[in-house]
Amino acid sequence: MTQIFAHRGYAVSFAENTMGAFGEAEKAGADGIELDVQLTKDGELVVIHDEKVDRTTNGNGFVKDFLYKEIRKLNANKKGVKKEPIPALAEVLERMKTNKLLCNIELKNGLFPYEGMEEKVIDLVQSYGLSNRIIISSFNHYSIVYSYRLAPEIETAPLFIEGIYMPWIYSQSIRAKGIHPKHSAMSDKIIVNTMANGIAVRPYTVNKDADMHRFFKINCTAIITDDTVKALRIRKQYEKRP
Repeated sequence: MTQIFAHRGYAVSFAENTMGAFGEAEKAGADGIELDVQLTKDGELVVIHDEKVDRTTNGNGFVKDFLYKEIRKLNANKKGVKKEPIPALAEVLERMKTNKLLCNIELKNGLFPYEGMEEKVIDLVQSYGLSNRIIISSFNHYSIVYSYRLAPEIETAPLFIEGIYMPWIYSQSIRAKGIHPKHSAMSDKIIVNTMANGIAVRPYTVNKDADMHRFFKINCTAIITDDTVKALRIRKQYEKRP
């Protein structure tokens, strides 16, 4: 059965990459959550997508220029009444000890290389005993390979915007157990072939009904979606089939 990963939490209805959005995704029944990590000026792992805080908070500037105590004062819930801080990755992993969710951690180190990020993420995951419930992904494939070398027991998955020839061969060559392509970048045939070669396929960001139906029909490994509830509702139609 195709798993449902909540992209930045239940992001269609709640402030993305906040503890609230992750909690609501869990309540709704998601199989996993997807989140993004960056480093503060003093080397703390925080959960935020953009390199700048401007879009998702009431602050301005680059994540890398804030001290942890400064970035925690910002409000990451522009949509709602309740103030939500930018979470520390440790907070999310702490919450994971109380549930069975999987977690896809995307390393946001394409624009800024964030020295030591891989070690910090892996040390934290291992300290919480969550290695078997984490997938580390990134558009920076050098970072993916480095993560695998540091901790071969933690699954890695390169992210792609465009199609790639025989993606299972590439994945095997970098020891990745999964790939996370843009949902429009791979045909059904290539997805099925990739899975048949032992590589998990988790397309992003799957929000339209037609796209959800497409991936549930071929029993894709997982989808990464902003709308957990819609995805669960559509998946039910496929669960009833023999």
